[in-house]
Amino acid sequence: MKIAGLGLVFSLCLMSGCGTTPSSVTTSTEAAVRSYNGTASVGDFLTISIDSSALTITYKNYSNGESGTVPYTVNANGTYAIADPKGNLQAGYEVPGFVMMIETAKSGANEDTPALVTAIESVPASINTFAGEGFNYVQFRTANGGTEIGTITIDGEGNITHDGYSPFQVFSGDAFSGGSIAATGVQEDASGDFFTIADSGGSNDYAFGTANGFFVVDTGSGTILSLPKAAAKSFDARVAGSYTAIYYEKADAQVGPGNTETGTATEGVGSITVSAGGVVTISDSGGNTLATGTLAAVADTSYLYDGNSSELLDPLYGMFTFRTATVNSQQDVFVSFEGNAMIFSSFETALPIAGYAPYTYFYGVGLK
Repeated sequence: MKIAGLGLVFSLCLMSGCGTTPSSVTTSTEAAVRSYNGTASVGDFLTISIDSSALTITYKNYSNGESGTVPYTVNANGTYAIADPKGNLQAGYEVPGFVMMIETAKSGANEDTPALVTAIESVPASINTFAGEGFNYVQFRTANGGTEIGTITIDGEGNITHDGYSPFQVFSGDAFSGGSIAATGVQEDASGDFFTIADSGGSNDYAFGTANGFFVVDTGSGTILSLPKAAAKSFDARVAGSYTAIYYEKADAQVGPGNTETGTATEGVGSITVSAGGVVTISDSGGNTLATGTLAAVADTSYLYDGNSSELLDPLYGMFTFRTATVNSQQDVFVSFEGNAMIFSSFETALPIAGYAPYTYFYGVGLK
């Protein structure tokens, strides 16, 4: 199944444990060695183990064969400085036993692509773990405009349907699309920790997650992160506060042949502030503002959802957005929250929209 024609569904629902603060998650009973399954925004599947006593991270990339055990140190802000002799793992941030974000420099088939890895606790998971659930999603990828939002539903039999919006596709005039995949395309792995889903291109995508929590599908076109739908569309002031974020950015990107994309890719650790009134400011490590605006519910944003079949079919309660426009450019930002975690993405291009003009995007995960 493709999302907006660009990739098989993969989703992530942040588990209820992320609703606790990092200080309460990191306790004396925390396991010294913690294991994660991960997905890179370029489309790689990884296993990751972190030993907080030895201060080492062990990883294996099943997609390209990259592996190693590397030392790390903890910075004052809680992020990890990783000393990978291969130059692959760059930096990380962890809520121990729940979620871990890592910047990589050598992801992808050719082991040369910067990508953002989202990893979650490794626990038993099958399609039945997530049957009967519905989510909002954000897709992370390193081509085709970088990001997409939408909704995913898994019925009681394990059939998956999706409907989404890709800001990149405004160039083609076909920004909204959806599809489905039958439960017969799901194959459980003998380990019990993940399962695969056959995509339309003939390859298998890795799916994993936790009950009442993360659900991840690593695809050839990147990463989609999903959160459970909220009961109401309104912004909840309880998510206000300061977040540490790890993000991927590609500036001045342009479409290339064969679904390739040029542009300058960077990764970084940044900060996010969210006010009680829903004002969000996303900044890089130097304090430069990447985006700022007041959140509006997607359900109240007429160019995304107004109840007609030509736009999103679901109001995406719990998903928020804002658009910043000048005479020469337009930036769309998408944000969703779960407990002390937030997922964000941005797509910016020149105005007026004509042809495939250069564009810039970034995305990441912020943790309190």
